[in-house]
Amino acid sequence: MVAVARAATLRGFRELAGELGADGTALLRGFDITPAAPDSDDAMISAEAIGRLLEAAAVELRCPDLGLRLAARQDATALGPLAVAVANAATAGDAITCASRFLFTHHTGISVAVVDDPEGRPGVVGLHYRDPGEATGFGQAIDLAAGIIHRFLRHGLGDEYGLLSVHLPHAALAPAASYREYFGCEVRFDTPTTVFRLPADLPDRPVPGSSAMLRTLAMDYLTKNFPDLGQTMVARVRLAIDRIRLDASTDIHRIAHLLSLPERTLADALVAEGTTFAEVLDAARRDTAHRLLRDTDLSMAQITAVVGLGDQSALTKAVRRWFGVTPLQVRSSARERRGDRRPRRTVVPG
Repeated sequence: MVAVARAATLRGFRELAGELGADGTALLRGFDITPAAPDSDDAMISAEAIGRLLEAAAVELRCPDLGLRLAARQDATALGPLAVAVANAATAGDAITCASRFLFTHHTGISVAVVDDPEGRPGVVGLHYRDPGEATGFGQAIDLAAGIIHRFLRHGLGDEYGLLSVHLPHAALAPAASYREYFGCEVRFDTPTTVFRLPADLPDRPVPGSSAMLRTLAMDYLTKNFPDLGQTMVARVRLAIDRIRLDASTDIHRIAHLLSLPERTLADALVAEGTTFAEVLDAARRDTAHRLLRDTDLSMAQITAVVGLGDQSALTKAVRRWFGVTPLQVRSSARERRGDRRPRRTVVPG
């Protein structure tokens, strides 16, 4: 499966590169990353491209702690709606559970979980962060991710949340003192995987200032839009399609542009999830047509235009394929079920 990550992970990269004497925009373009992508809340880009960018930039900028410096510029918005759900969890344990379930919305290849202390000490647990970068040797990307997790834990649980030590699965990329200063604890290198060592009672601690209402809203959004880890890219594409007005120009090129992804990366990710762009687009048109037939008084010609089909006969053919009946039968059946009592809209939903 092609791993993709939120481009927001790179927020601050251009500015940091500029401060270090380089053209951050040119560096991004050199790895097929749209310069505007890091500022987008929706854009997803190749995780491999992020890893290669950071490795190359660290060398070019002579900045061995680039990952940590970039992490220091991140805030909770880099995690999108997941940040709201986690920050408003009832306890730290609930926050970790939520993150483990939905972290794929930020990066399709990573996960977190509470594990036994790798050093076997009583009263200590580990927060294991699994990153495919461990296999590819992208140490800067691992430092960036570990740094963001640390900042997020501090934000949600307080600056002194009890971090005992950090294990990183690569050699020190910068002086050990830089890591100690950033994490505020001992950092060990060349370990089997990334682990944050924490007090065993941390999962039971309440999250200060959490809001049950915000947690419910965030969880409803995540559950509705990202129900299945295996459908990550499908969910992203559907969200992008649903945000635009369907027409004949809706194609993979347009959606790839909206997601700031190369078309090939998008197509490969969908194939890896067992589908194609054409199938996702067809499902979006099916759902839109059904909603408009069921809930509005739009004419068949108007619905044909909204759904992005060539002519009314194409709509009839598609509806027969989707539902086994004609468009008029779909509309009549819906009216019969509700006793024709529900007000119907006569304008195209915005």
